[in-house]
Amino acid sequence: MIVKKLENTTFDIIADCFLRSFENYYVKVPTDKNYYKERWKISKVDYALSYGMFDGDKLVGFIINAIDKRNGEKIAFNTGTGVLPEYRGRRIVKSIYDFAIPDLKINGVTKCSLEVIIENTKAIKSYQRIGFEICKTFNCFSGEIKLISNAKIEMNKVDYNAFDWGKLPNQNLYSWDFNLEVIKNGDYEYYQITKDNFLESFFVVNPKNEYLAQFEILKESDGCWNRLFKGIKEVSNSIKIINVDTRLNEKINFINSIGLSNTVNQYEMEMNI
Repeated sequence: MIVKKLENTTFDIIADCFLRSFENYYVKVPTDKNYYKERWKISKVDYALSYGMFDGDKLVGFIINAIDKRNGEKIAFNTGTGVLPEYRGRRIVKSIYDFAIPDLKINGVTKCSLEVIIENTKAIKSYQRIGFEICKTFNCFSGEIKLISNAKIEMNKVDYNAFDWGKLPNQNLYSWDFNLEVIKNGDYEYYQITKDNFLESFFVVNPKNEYLAQFEILKESDGCWNRLFKGIKEVSNSIKIINVDTRLNEKINFINSIGLSNTVNQYEMEMNI
């Protein structure tokens, strides 16, 4: 078997291997290949810096890297790792990283990062042996917003450029797929909620797939979270909130209070190279 870059491998071959690798996973993953084609494009996947293990001409394992500069560093975010069931137990992921890390360094990457479901202890230990360390813990939620509120809200739909992203809170706590550099390329809608002529909160949502990408209180006052989620509910009654940093206690407490289910929890792991 041999490790090669994925730049000359067709998308269909990569997607087929991905879907086979994630059968019977901890959570049900979408099976529509076009979903991954669009998601990986938005996330800035670079197939020239993504890698696969091949048994002859057969792709049997992979690391799909999105590449971008964040906080002055060029980062390779592992947006998907998988190995076909019949090839597991051969340390294929480690072998791919052994090949990938020198190549990533040559191409200016200084850090690798990834997300992993907390219950997947085998994968976590594997990543730790490679050199990754846990740096963040995320909770994920989904469901219908159970909120009864008679509050009147002033809500305006705006565009990406209406935000001064450098001054918005908690931007360093969002995960890769919901960072401002990714969401600006996605099919998201942007809303602001004002109270007494002050900008009180904002949210970013994709009503088609129900992903609530970002939401923050900008000016604290009584009922501010209620007004924010009343606005969100008017746009999309059912939502999916992926990767809320567990340090954001007030945010998580309110999410729990409106009836959303905690679907899965994840670690973010990183490794300087």
